Amino acid sequence: MQAPKAKKIAQLLEIHGHQRTDNYYWMRDRDNPEVIEYLNAENEYLKNSLKATEKFQEKLFQEMKGRIKEDDESVPYFKSGYYWYVKYETGGEYPLYCRKKGSLDADEEVFLDVNKLAEGKSYYQVGSTAATSDLKTLAFATDTVGRRIYGISFKDFETGEILPDHIPSTTGNIAWAEDHQTLFYTKQDPETLRSFQVYSHQLGTSTDTDRLVYEEKDEEFSCVVHKTKSEKFILIHSESTISSEIRFLDAANPYGTFQLLQSRIPHLEYAADHYENHFWIRTNHEAQNFKLVKAPISSPALESWEDVIPHRESVLLEDFDIFSGFLVTQERSNGLCTINIKPWDGTAEHSLEFDDETYTAWISTNPEFNTPILRFGYNSLVTPASTFDYHMITKEKTLLKQQEILGGYEATEYTSARIWAQATDGVMIPVSLVYKIDKFTPDGSNPLLLYSYGSYGFSMDAYFSSSRLSLLDRGFVFAIAHIRGGEDLGRAWYEDGKLLKKRNTFTDYIACAEHLINEKYTSSAHLYAMGGSAGGLLMGAVMNMRPDLFNGIIAAVPFVDVVTTMLDENIPLTTGEFQEWGNPKNKEFYEYMLSYSPYDNVEAKDYPHLLITSGLHDSQVQYWEPTKWVAKLREMKTGSKLLFLYTNMEAGHGGASGRFNSLKELALEYTFLLYLEKLI
Repeated sequence: MQAPKAKKIAQLLEIHGHQRTDNYYWMRDRDNPEVIEYLNAENEYLKNSLKATEKFQEKLFQEMKGRIKEDDESVPYFKSGYYWYVKYETGGEYPLYCRKKGSLDADEEVFLDVNKLAEGKSYYQVGSTAATSDLKTLAFATDTVGRRIYGISFKDFETGEILPDHIPSTTGNIAWAEDHQTLFYTKQDPETLRSFQVYSHQLGTSTDTDRLVYEEKDEEFSCVVHKTKSEKFILIHSESTISSEIRFLDAANPYGTFQLLQSRIPHLEYAADHYENHFWIRTNHEAQNFKLVKAPISSPALESWEDVIPHRESVLLEDFDIFSGFLVTQERSNGLCTINIKPWDGTAEHSLEFDDETYTAWISTNPEFNTPILRFGYNSLVTPASTFDYHMITKEKTLLKQQEILGGYEATEYTSARIWAQATDGVMIPVSLVYKIDKFTPDGSNPLLLYSYGSYGFSMDAYFSSSRLSLLDRGFVFAIAHIRGGEDLGRAWYEDGKLLKKRNTFTDYIACAEHLINEKYTSSAHLYAMGGSAGGLLMGAVMNMRPDLFNGIIAAVPFVDVVTTMLDENIPLTTGEFQEWGNPKNKEFYEYMLSYSPYDNVEAKDYPHLLITSGLHDSQVQYWEPTKWVAKLREMKTGSKLLFLYTNMEAGHGGASGRFNSLKELALEYTFLLYLEKLI
């Protein structure tokens, strides 16, 4: 069976007096039939190579699907006299948006049936939904391609009719004014997809008359529009990787002028909400791990900021929520989340307590001000996703729902732990792991999948997955490396894994892999790596640095052509990410990026077995990055290990739409691992 071969057309790329030759630059042209032909050939090669596993893939898909309760629904939350929730029905790929008036015993109203909306479409995704505060009109955003370009539609709650108003080509970001007629929304640049304009639309009018209320001129910034919890203000939040700027408008005066809260300053980040006469602001002003301040609405700029929760060296302030009687904060200490309750009346504050050694906890949907009840979420590597209500006065915790695993699941049959690996510079890196007790032997013989991300300050928390049981039950250990570049151990953890310190991300991951081998959780012959997007960059970098360390690697929608992408300011996301990766027009950043860029560092090496996935309509990592990478690997790599490229020809960065379709892609990935382990 012959692997596809792409033609070579040399493209010379030069900057800073340095030349690079890119033989596969031509693959950027999605309108070139030879590009589509190559992608289809790679898909066919994968299918034919794994043809013997097709029945197993279907079995695995049905196994994972069989654990999911098809007729399921979210926990309703109460707002504006209604209980709101989302549910799925047996046989349905898409959700139904529902509400009940006044009581959970009231009649159910299905106000959005996404299954009907998606009929006849290969891809369909509902993004934001927002109801006017008088509950007469619903706005909802839909993407039918997977490129995260949304049309906004409107529905009359009383008649059930879809209104004639339709706003095409938006980001899907929406917020209603308090006149119940004006919708604020954001639009993206058609080429770069940077969200840079805020418009207002008046119901019943043509979009040709929509009013541009703000345009973000700085190409390193993007903007979103949203409403405060109090619904008193509309906020326009402009943000780069290192700076923020907020404008605010009385939501009852949609034709008024937005006022500046605090002008942008390099390295000053902040986010705001409203309560009574103040804006409450989470900021890193003189506070690397962020602090909480408040400022009067009448004079909200920096000089008026008053500390509410001062900065703490060892505690990262991640989020906050305001109630009439309490301030709730979500914090991170020693790599684990805590939720703290602070009464306004001055009585003692306290924190929620959790039992698992490694877990995830977060403030959930809490739209009501005047309640002592906090809704929060919790899960761990062994505890399914759980939703709780917590009475902040009596301290009573009520489990409202825990994800039901059909076919049975006994948490006691599995164990999770957190261990620490020493990085090359002596820093200790936490690793969370889980395995099935009766399948584990501490002699290095178990297969292990090591997952990580490590960019943008995104913390990779320990989370439960019912699909993952298909690996654990077959003897796999699953581990998460909480490497630098994420924010797992605070803001400094992120700062030490970006820009000219980016290589820490890769060496941390390698140190975690080596530690797992040394501690006999696995061995190189049974070790597998997986990451997606920027985590796919991680995969490409570590396999260039240590191809001997892994038996197989899955790189999902990987960002691998770092230098070329960051030099092309017409590509979506590039200009907004200079503060994450650096601008290669600066020679120092160019040379540093070039030292780790996976595509530029492909060599004649015996690389591990590789499965690389992509989406033709991906707006975040363009399809040509993984495609070019695979073509170059086919040209350069030695040995006979497998190399597969799977491109979803109908989807984007998030893969297939629908509740179960995405499991087919996961079944392929798991089949690849189990095939290599000879467990099929």
